[in-house]
Amino acid sequence: MKTTINKRMPALLLALLTAVSLAGCGKKGAETPPEEPPKTIYGPQLPEEAEPDPEPYVPAGTNPLTGEPMEPEWENSRPAAVMLNNLKAAQPQLGISQADIIYEIPTEGGITRMLALYQTLEGVGELGSVRSTRPYYLELALGHDAILIHAGGSETAYADIPAWGVDNLDGVRGGSDADIFWRDPDRRKSNGYEHSLLTSGENIQAYLAEGHFPAEHGAGYQYPQAFAEDGTPAGGDAAEHVEVQFSNYKTGIFRYDAGSGRYLASQYGEAHIDGDTKDQVSAVNLLVLKAKMVVLDGEGRLSVKLTEGEGTFFCGGKSVPIRWSKADRNSPFVYTLEDGSPLVLGQGNSYICIINRQSGKVTAG
Repeated sequence: MKTTINKRMPALLLALLTAVSLAGCGKKGAETPPEEPPKTIYGPQLPEEAEPDPEPYVPAGTNPLTGEPMEPEWENSRPAAVMLNNLKAAQPQLGISQADIIYEIPTEGGITRMLALYQTLEGVGELGSVRSTRPYYLELALGHDAILIHAGGSETAYADIPAWGVDNLDGVRGGSDADIFWRDPDRRKSNGYEHSLLTSGENIQAYLAEGHFPAEHGAGYQYPQAFAEDGTPAGGDAAEHVEVQFSNYKTGIFRYDAGSGRYLASQYGEAHIDGDTKDQVSAVNLLVLKAKMVVLDGEGRLSVKLTEGEGTFFCGGKSVPIRWSKADRNSPFVYTLEDGSPLVLGQGNSYICIINRQSGKVTAG
């Protein structure tokens, strides 16, 4: 009996050890596969390919007043032409820095006023202070088939508005159009009542959307001005500092900034700052046109002959003499070089100073 037990013990011990070994290795659920050894990469490793930057959006249309890209829906719009006060007491002007074209001309007493043209008022905020118009400003507006925004006018201008067919919004003698204007209380306190009348791009757009005037140019309308990416005149004289003396009251100073490619405007001894955008008024193209001016009455009101004359074109820190002409009151300005070839402006906005050909002065260097 003893011999039988001894013979079975090794087999039982072996079975017991096998069972214990299998129990210790068992896991709940599926077994985790062994990790693969890291792969060795021979040779240089290429960086992951970066996503290309998206192309900047460029509108498909062209602004006829600047030659710059714009939304096609505004290409054929009639511009807004806003009469802006420019007395020292009326500063700062609002919205002037966003204009596509600025015309500055003397009025009575040696002061100047500005006609600011906007191909579109989209994104334009407050505008002002808005002041009265004169017949030669009407001719400028008509030359662009623009809608004039003003607050009053000389009696001659009021007679010419219906006679010449000038579409206009008037803040003084207007009807429902006068509702687009308001008196700013802060400016009324700081600048005075006469310098407090404002409007806005939004108000003008809302009024015009009601269909009071045609919003677009008629069939066949063309604005003839050509533009180039770089309008710097070939062989021009150095002109990085320009002074335009309109009168003893007003001299405009324009300093060329090579970094931006623009002429930065100053007046009344300081930078010309837009009170709405806080930007300094500037222009890619600066033109000074000499015109015949005659005093009409004891108030000093002027007749400005906008038919033809001499001038100077400034762009890219250079200047060249030019000729200008305007076929009739409904035609735009045409600019030519001395050899008769068309003047090509740089893509961007323009600041056009019209001075008395006898008393006005322009110096550059």
